[in-house]
Amino acid sequence: MYRADIRGLSVAYERRGTGPVLVLLHGFTHDSRVWRPQFEGLAKDFTVVAWDAPGAGQSSDPLEPFGTGDWADCLMGLLDDLGVQHAHVVGLSWGGIVAQEFYRRYPSRTGSLVLADTYAGWRGSLPGPIAEERLATCLRYSELPASELVSAFLPEMFGGSATQEVQQELARIMSESHPVGFRLMSMSSASDTRALLPSIRIPTLLVWGDADARSPVSVAHQFRDSIPGARLVIIPGAGHVSNLEAPVQFNAAVRDFCLSVSIE
Repeated sequence: MYRADIRGLSVAYERRGTGPVLVLLHGFTHDSRVWRPQFEGLAKDFTVVAWDAPGAGQSSDPLEPFGTGDWADCLMGLLDDLGVQHAHVVGLSWGGIVAQEFYRRYPSRTGSLVLADTYAGWRGSLPGPIAEERLATCLRYSELPASELVSAFLPEMFGGSATQEVQQELARIMSESHPVGFRLMSMSSASDTRALLPSIRIPTLLVWGDADARSPVSVAHQFRDSIPGARLVIIPGAGHVSNLEAPVQFNAAVRDFCLSVSIE
């Protein structure tokens, strides 16, 4: 892992490969380790960069208040530190919300978007009572040991095709979540970005598991219908963390799309 001092925070990240830059943004309760199959499968075609968002993994915890815009600004600081002018930005779940905000603030630095199993914020994609209950549940769990997250959230992360090894891999990552980061990311997730979607004017790929229990395929259709020209790839049998459960299909979709978009 490498480190950069961004806006007073120590941000850990991994970087591998050569070629166009592919930035990977993980979901809440996760860190850069969730992208292991993408480093293995995509680094021969891209310079793959995955951070531990502030409040996750080996990065330091931010001081409150800290919201989606702050994470987007930190990502911009990291890209500046790396000398990256343009990147394909891939966001999974909560990372997709950050990716949307990054585009809103820095459209000229965003070569393309890949939004995977994400939301237009919980309030923008889920029925009101479900969004509020989800936030309340997450805030409650943020006060418990991180190990408690595994039994509460792991069953919703996969469809029926995840191997035992993959489930254990994610369980280890989730058990090391930062309580502060989880709380702040939960609050960030409860946003509503619907108004932004029609203004996205760069190539956009949507990747969804058709067995996603947290962000159902109906949300993918919402994105497809709202973002001009967005392409949608649905992975049969995969759940919310489709990049881990179905890495071959996920990597193929991302590779084909990003290689078709020049960001030089």
